Amino acid sequence: MKRTKIFSWIFLMVMSIVLVFPSLTAFANGKVYEISVNNEIEKGLVEHLKRGFNEAKSNNAEAIILNMHTPGGFVAAASEIGRLMDSTDIPIIAFINSDALSAGAYIALHADKIYMTPNATMGAAAVIDSAGNTAGEKAESDWLAKMTSAAENSGRDPKFAQAMVRNDFDLPELRAPKGKLLTLTAEDAEKVNYSEGTVASIDALLKTLQLEDSEVVKVEQTFAEKLARFITNPIIVPILLSIASIGLVVELYSPGFGLAGSMGLASLGMFFFGHLIAGFAGYETLIIFVIGLILVIAELFVPGGILGIIGGALIIGSLLFAGESFAHMAYSILIAMIIAGIGMVILMKFFGKKLHMFNRLVLRDATSTEEGYVSNTNRIELIGKVGQSITPLRPSGTVLVGQERLDVVTQGGYMDAGKTVEIVKVEGSRIVVREFIEKGGEGI
Repeated sequence: MKRTKIFSWIFLMVMSIVLVFPSLTAFANGKVYEISVNNEIEKGLVEHLKRGFNEAKSNNAEAIILNMHTPGGFVAAASEIGRLMDSTDIPIIAFINSDALSAGAYIALHADKIYMTPNATMGAAAVIDSAGNTAGEKAESDWLAKMTSAAENSGRDPKFAQAMVRNDFDLPELRAPKGKLLTLTAEDAEKVNYSEGTVASIDALLKTLQLEDSEVVKVEQTFAEKLARFITNPIIVPILLSIASIGLVVELYSPGFGLAGSMGLASLGMFFFGHLIAGFAGYETLIIFVIGLILVIAELFVPGGILGIIGGALIIGSLLFAGESFAHMAYSILIAMIIAGIGMVILMKFFGKKLHMFNRLVLRDATSTEEGYVSNTNRIELIGKVGQSITPLRPSGTVLVGQERLDVVTQGGYMDAGKTVEIVKVEGSRIVVREFIEKGGEGI
């Protein structure tokens, strides 16, 4: 009996180990999510990373690897990505495959670990505006604080992060003397503890992290995300708005609605689609735009100009608030308006186009017989006819020519009734007469 109990306990222990072993194997063979951080850092990338992080959380991923190759981007987008990384419990590894410059360096500093390829670089994080100039002391101070905080929170010396933002540090041993921003190579990053190591590839990184048996899940961008990132690019936005303005201007000079107008509306549709997907714009901006467009169209049927002015203001306002940067959108709209103005001048001066769309709003300047407009019959056949005045002509009155009574005027003088008169001029309804003088005779 005692032996039976002993064997029972041994059997239970063995079965427990056997049952637990698959679960341990499953844990060891977990998932690692690889997400690319490439090209410019902007709001479209933020939405892509949010989706990837949520997928990793829902699948209990062991780690998230950010495969980085970026020249930098918008401070606001980088800050949002930093907050997203800080709020994620899954270990995040920044794998700098090529470059992590400017905002890219900031994102890398929010990772739990940083690894670089042998030829990778990291740094040069000065704040610049859209024109490529230094953004100013206020913006620089804010960005310096952000970079310092990111370095300190990851246990790294903040001096090197600060030297990436300001050029008044003297680090000649890292090729960054005074007047030059710091950019770290893979070797430099290891020396100053800004990198945990140098690896040649993702596979080598997984082996270093002891995750080589894990399933690597690559989070690819959807078509909508790729399109949104393209559309919201600061260079593409003014191009889209310019195409829209040119298309709509050409449509104003064309009868009906055709290809040019369709291109203009399609460009505006793409603009709002991209900014909605990227999270810049809300549906309220689209609604305001549609209301403005309706008011502008209504102006074609309700004269006065007020509806058109209000509609135009709503359209411009919706575009301004749809973008990430109010100032950048203002510049983009200004560029589009200038191009539209140039297009109108070219169409009018060089192609002789007229605004067909406004014909229903503005009265034509003049009508002429050549264009087929005739107010009444011009009876030039009456010139030279002779008749009798049946009323005094003061200077207007009535004469009888044959059996027809005509309203006439004299050339300026008074004439009694019963006088013989001759028609000398006909101008529409105006018939001019003078006293008839027979050849060789003399009028009274």
